[in-house]
Amino acid sequence: MQKFSLNPDFVLQDETSLRELFPATHDLAVQKCQSTLDKHARDFIGRSPFLCLGTQGLDGKADVSPRGDPAGFVKILDQETLAIPDRPGNNRLDSLSNILANPSVGLLFMIPGFDDTLRVNGTADLVVDPELLKAMSINDRAPKVAIVVKVTSVFMHCAKAFRRSHLWDPSRFQDRSEMPSLINIIMDQTTGAPDDATDMKALDDKLEEDYKRTLY
Repeated sequence: MQKFSLNPDFVLQDETSLRELFPATHDLAVQKCQSTLDKHARDFIGRSPFLCLGTQGLDGKADVSPRGDPAGFVKILDQETLAIPDRPGNNRLDSLSNILANPSVGLLFMIPGFDDTLRVNGTADLVVDPELLKAMSINDRAPKVAIVVKVTSVFMHCAKAFRRSHLWDPSRFQDRSEMPSLINIIMDQTTGAPDDATDMKALDDKLEEDYKRTLY
């Protein structure tokens, strides 16, 4: 694939140039931003089994991490504070390390079948309070860390992106088998995937067993 080069003549350099391209923000888009978790935000979070967590390190590198559990897994501690359990993963600890370096976080809550989403911004701490962690246990296994977020802004986000993408429309679902499996892709990118289909299936089966063993 040929390398792409940006033409600097068409790169925006300041916010004034950006805003000249768009109409003024609608009053409601400004007014809808809240500083606390009202009853609608709390209800949305209580129904959500999935969120995306955005973080950024001191070096400016950004990261977005998916977080999922049964609906209501994010605990609302008060109108300005929520807690996210950190479940077992690959131990890269990208999000957690970023939070230690830069506590600013952005959250995007989703509910299957809902085209609108909830956006929450705030500052995060990594907490190991045994009582809090115990309250987040699943199958008698508590998380090692809770991400406690002090909310600074919260607002509902419109459905346009989900409507355009048809994300929840079963007729638009793609066949996962049209791409290699996760472990196949990772091995292609690293040590090289085995050519033998039987060997590859054994690796796929091993990953599935690992999911069952380490999910919580």
